[in-house]
Amino acid sequence: MNLNDFVQTLHLEQAPAEADCALTAPAALGLIRVQGEDARDFLQGQLTNDINRVTPDEAQLSAWCTPKGRMLALMLIFQRGDDLYLQLPAERIEAVLKRLRMFVLRSKVTLDDASNELAVLALGGHCIDELLGSIPETDFASGQAEELTVIRFPGEVPRVQIIGDIQAISTFHERTGTRATAVSSVWWTAQNIRSGIPSVYDATAEAFIPQILNLDILGGISFTKGCYTGQEVVARMKYLGQLKRRMYLARFDGDITPQPGDSLFSPQSKSAQGAGKIVDVVPSSQGGWEVLVVAQIDIAETGDLHLGDAAGLRLELLPPPYGLETPE
Repeated sequence: MNLNDFVQTLHLEQAPAEADCALTAPAALGLIRVQGEDARDFLQGQLTNDINRVTPDEAQLSAWCTPKGRMLALMLIFQRGDDLYLQLPAERIEAVLKRLRMFVLRSKVTLDDASNELAVLALGGHCIDELLGSIPETDFASGQAEELTVIRFPGEVPRVQIIGDIQAISTFHERTGTRATAVSSVWWTAQNIRSGIPSVYDATAEAFIPQILNLDILGGISFTKGCYTGQEVVARMKYLGQLKRRMYLARFDGDITPQPGDSLFSPQSKSAQGAGKIVDVVPSSQGGWEVLVVAQIDIAETGDLHLGDAAGLRLELLPPPYGLETPE
């Protein structure tokens, strides 16, 4: 069985959405492998976070921005062997890879699509220690279990991503036996939404600066690392206190099927950008939809906010579980 066929077996449309010990293959993720003696220096000049803090024991979130500070991609970055990997939605791989390569110039670095070389599984529940042994204890910490890379993710439910080649992933999958229940890949996206972890898709590329998606709170920005593309805008937002939008949680019922990038409306908004946008969305296991949205802060706290237009469903927003206070 090739890698794509194996991963597809876990994308079960009728699979349960929740389980005590949940196993799935997160949908539509891609990987870019970064190699070469200048790999870290190259990424350090491109990304918002300090790439030198990525080790076999520590992964990180990081954004790649335009010179105007608009996010082209949000990546999970981890180290495996001597190589660095950038994980992001598969639909963004081609565009990001093509544009990143434009900046390589004479640097000794190679960038390759590694999406078909490694498989990604996700495991959640109190069975993790039982099936993997000891696991990283802090959010986005990384570890090794035999030939597998294991990365801890935040959330009320203990959960990890498990990354390896097809043989190692197949062996692990067989070892789970009946202990783990195969669930829909929607489960992983729902856990990210509930944890306030955003994604950037084709529909939302260049729509947000990093702080709007709460990356300053999530540890996805270094304000001490030095220059990178878009740094001027990101730094000005921090030090001049001009942030007027944040990302929130919401849930609603309705017959419409919302999509990332869909607009929000408020009669109180005077902004040419509108009142906000949907960042990510999944069908809820209780019915309706669970979403991450960006909204104007003043309207989110006291205003009247709707999907699409004035006749759209009204949204009640909640702060993400980590709150909206910027760390000192």
